[in-house]
Amino acid sequence: MEGMELAAFQIISNVGTAKSLVMEALYAAREGEYKTAENKLIESRKFLTEGHHSHHQLIQKEASGTQLPFSLLIMHAEDQMMSAEIMSDLVQEMIRMYQEINTLKGTYSK
Repeated sequence: MEGMELAAFQIISNVGTAKSLVMEALYAAREGEYKTAENKLIESRKFLTEGHHSHHQLIQKEASGTQLPFSLLIMHAEDQMMSAEIMSDLVQEMIRMYQEINTLKGTYSK
């Protein structure tokens, strides 16, 4: 069970960091700092990948025949991982929208 708890906390920690970076990217884009926003998104993907890696190890263990017990902690970690992925996708689109809005503002202010 200790291995599962460690994996859960690794997932939660990594995807939590990813979510924070995604929000920092959105805030940077709102201020017109698109390069900073892109760098934050790139960094967030590294943490998401680490979270997926920990999750993948659990899946491989179960796929190889090891029966893993039900765990609310793992379920919570998976929920956090999915929400981080959704946030990332939405924020990427929102950043594109900020770029278009700011471009149009610049065009209209002439």
